[in-house]
Amino acid sequence: MSAAPPGGRRDDVHPPLLAVRRAVEVALAEDVLPLGDVTSSLLPADATGRAAFVARSAGVVAGTACVLETCALVDPALACAVEIDDGSEVAPGGVVARVAGPFRSLLVAERTALNFLCHLSGVATLTRRYVELARAANPATRVWDTRKTTPGLRALEKAAVRAGGAANHRGSLSEGVLVKDNHLGGVSIADAVALALARWPGRMVEVECDHLDQVAEAVEAGATLVLCDNMSPEDVARAVATVRSHPRGAAGAVLVEASGGVDLTTVAGFAAAGADVVSVGALTHSAPVLDIGLDLELDAGGAVPGIG
Repeated sequence: MSAAPPGGRRDDVHPPLLAVRRAVEVALAEDVLPLGDVTSSLLPADATGRAAFVARSAGVVAGTACVLETCALVDPALACAVEIDDGSEVAPGGVVARVAGPFRSLLVAERTALNFLCHLSGVATLTRRYVELARAANPATRVWDTRKTTPGLRALEKAAVRAGGAANHRGSLSEGVLVKDNHLGGVSIADAVALALARWPGRMVEVECDHLDQVAEAVEAGATLVLCDNMSPEDVARAVATVRSHPRGAAGAVLVEASGGVDLTTVAGFAAAGADVVSVGALTHSAPVLDIGLDLELDAGGAVPGIG
């Protein structure tokens, strides 16, 4: 059994249910196969309990769908209700979700649910810091993620990025054309863009540029986005000027992305340089977990309800 948080659920910050289910099934299999939780089996079969997922530090919540799915797959008798939805801030001591039901099942679900909740909330929390810094320097700049995600968790981590207030770059290699330096070893920028526009009309066509001459070449060729790779904020500002001076750029048909060398100390500088987008791999590959624990909720006598 599951429940949405008070005030409703924000669908835009949650991953597809299929992605959640697949990830949770794999994670639970790691924990309970081949023999199940041999420790929890020592508890009385009829014991029940309740607990709360409590934040130990401040952050942004993400991953509640994984908590609900974990409880549902472990035991449909577990009743789990979300108190703070993905994308919302939580203070130390804040209750993200509550769960009640068979005590054995509650303990089986605990670690898997926490692993997802802590990791994904960590992604959302770090993302929010980048978004706030970029927005303060330039409200028009958007923060994007990358494909540097944990294998098997891309849809979940990209949803956590959205929960943090940023947007998603490509979710897969099929979603857009990104001509990188390695591709340019076998094809020119002009030829690559022309082929991309002919074969994949309507898709993003992005070109990674290491220097300003490539920026001008990519815009002239018809690229819809130029990626300034490992450039300084000063060079990114020059790239922005180059793009805006072209008729296509002036019409808003070409975006400028800054990538490489972006961290919490530099993101504001890239935003101030006028980049439309700043992409940050660290959002998903280096986010520290948000400290959240599962606390048993005791009755007035100091005992867990249903256990004694």
